[in-house]
Amino acid sequence: MALTKDKKKEILGELKDAVKGAISIAFVNFHNLTVEDSTQLRSQLREEGVSYRVAKKTLIKKALDDQKIEGDMPLLEGELALAYGNDLIAPARSVYAFQKDHKDMISIVGGVFEGKYMDMTAMNEIAMIPPTPILRGQFVNVINSPIQGLVVALNQIAEKKES
Repeated sequence: MALTKDKKKEILGELKDAVKGAISIAFVNFHNLTVEDSTQLRSQLREEGVSYRVAKKTLIKKALDDQKIEGDMPLLEGELALAYGNDLIAPARSVYAFQKDHKDMISIVGGVFEGKYMDMTAMNEIAMIPPTPILRGQFVNVINSPIQGLVVALNQIAEKKES
């Protein structure tokens, strides 16, 4: 069903507001995704604080053209949706996590990260960055590792002296 000009203007306005307010955007191709899976994806994204919007590619391109985004827009093929939010990594990470369980139905085809267009490979790499609490835990482990090694060595020296 064709959209009226008024409806297209309304959608374009919503897309411009979404793109303007978003810190990070993932372009999602959702080919063959069932309605049930789409509903599940939307609820998972909502829990992460990520919004999800399906729109015509021409309207998405118009909304993005109005923003000052560096680089070249990646090729947008298939049915397209935007996953966007106020977290740098959450949109890409959430879609990537859902993509693991629904292969060949949904994929990240690019995105906008820190004001620059990114291709599919770059966005998938960004999506694999662990959440902040896990990164903090890994950092603490890196700092703790030499101390732990020293304690083990001192403990072994103490055991040798006792025997």
